[in-house]
Amino acid sequence: MSTSGEGVQQCCRKTRSWVTQRLSAGWFGAGRLELCSSLLEGGLTPSLGLLQVVKQYVKIPVYVMIRPRGGDFLYSDQEVEVMRKDIEVMKSQGADGVVLGALTEDGRVDAELCMELMAAARPLPTTFHRAFDMVHDPAVALEALISLGFQRVLTSGCDSTSLEGLPLIKRLIDQAKGRIIIMPGGGITERNLQRILEGSGAQEFHCSARSSRDSAMKFRNTCVMMGASFSAPEYGLKVADVGKVRTLNAIARNTL
Repeated sequence: MSTSGEGVQQCCRKTRSWVTQRLSAGWFGAGRLELCSSLLEGGLTPSLGLLQVVKQYVKIPVYVMIRPRGGDFLYSDQEVEVMRKDIEVMKSQGADGVVLGALTEDGRVDAELCMELMAAARPLPTTFHRAFDMVHDPAVALEALISLGFQRVLTSGCDSTSLEGLPLIKRLIDQAKGRIIIMPGGGITERNLQRILEGSGAQEFHCSARSSRDSAMKFRNTCVMMGASFSAPEYGLKVADVGKVRTLNAIARNTL
């Protein structure tokens, strides 16, 4: 989820309780939704059905993640074709913005591919996602994003969490001088948000504000797993926590 003086951006996951749990984020100060699936992989492109349902319920902008798979951000020609098609379809179905990113094999922003994807997304605003945290030189990468015309960049300061990456986030904001929005994201909670906002000077932030909820299933086959060993428990769901959204937004209002 990310927040600003105007509200919080919520990163969404497909769960059955999503409609009542996630959509309520917008009612408690969320300024924008980042719609994605597979949070365990850092967020992938959501289904078209998910976008259509979300747009029926929310009035705040919905930005769609464009990422065809987990792993690195070096894409094949076929993956680029998928991304381009996803952008076209999501745009036609009411997406208010897109979140994307691509790198070269030596850790630079893939300017050529980003230009191609941004052209497909136009006139929608674009956010460069946390592929930024995998670049070789953050200062050079930031200038590339500014030249390309990205509206914002999501980053943990090239570290495991935004709190650990706080010094770099502050330097990036100073370097940007308002030319692009630097949006801290990664490990942001009610316990560290004020420190991150005050220490960086950021005006927006991104976090999932999620909590765990036990499945309503009464019969459970504990011998079977639907995914790999590192996947989420079959009978545990991750949902947006309305209380956390409200608390985070209050912290942001009092800090910014």
